[in-house]
Amino acid sequence: MDKKDRVKVDLKPIIKWVGGKRQLLPKINELMPESFNCYYEPFIGGGAVFFNLAPQKAVINDMNKSLIDMYEVIRDDPKELMDLLTIHQRNNSKEYYLKVRAYDRDATIDGMSKVERVARVMYMLRVDFNGLYRVNSKNQFNVPYGKYKNPKIVDVDLITNISDYFNKNDITFKNGDFEKAVESATSGDLVYFDPPYIPLSETASFTSYTSDGFTLDDQKRLRDLFFELKNRGVQVMLSNSDTKLTRELYTGANIYEVSANRAINSVGSKRGKVGELIITSY
Repeated sequence: MDKKDRVKVDLKPIIKWVGGKRQLLPKINELMPESFNCYYEPFIGGGAVFFNLAPQKAVINDMNKSLIDMYEVIRDDPKELMDLLTIHQRNNSKEYYLKVRAYDRDATIDGMSKVERVARVMYMLRVDFNGLYRVNSKNQFNVPYGKYKNPKIVDVDLITNISDYFNKNDITFKNGDFEKAVESATSGDLVYFDPPYIPLSETASFTSYTSDGFTLDDQKRLRDLFFELKNRGVQVMLSNSDTKLTRELYTGANIYEVSANRAINSVGSKRGKVGELIITSY
């Protein structure tokens, strides 16, 4: 797919996501290769880069099953999803949110359908504190209620547009490890990695949005995969924090400095410019 052939649709992330890439899109677009065959994104998250690119053929993956379920439901059951979100919108209050949040503690969730589980997560992400997705070690959602005046819980146009895009193009969804997600990548394809970032300081922890976390060994495994894909003729782009370790890991690749306005403390109330890197194999 050439840059000039890309699908022209008005798509954007349906949810907020920690570390989302919307503010880096101008630089990412500038560094995108002129053309590629299939697009792979093994850490899809909120999908800012993916939706901005809107490729005709793609494989998207995440370790977070709730996320992949959400994209599949938007593709397969947009109407039922919007009906359920409308019910959540009608009932929205702090008390209602806490009741819905507790579904993964009181076993209610076990009797819910896939679309009901997805509507629950999407509702919570629209009204919780900072739009955070965070679970504890038991995989239970644990973010407090936010203080939004009129949160937009049902975005009919966006859900419809994303569903249409998924159905009119060759988009494959996977839920698993990042290595498995790119097994079929071949020469001429493009892979964009946006992993949980290497911590900027000793006190910062490795980000965990799946309950099993992402370790230093995973970062090294990702580095090995980056260069293995490059050797196979795959075009590779990767984002990570600007640390000494990141630069050491990716010695030999093309490294570009960017800065993003990020939450820089655990509660997300303090924000500042944070150095990040975009790394390419081409």
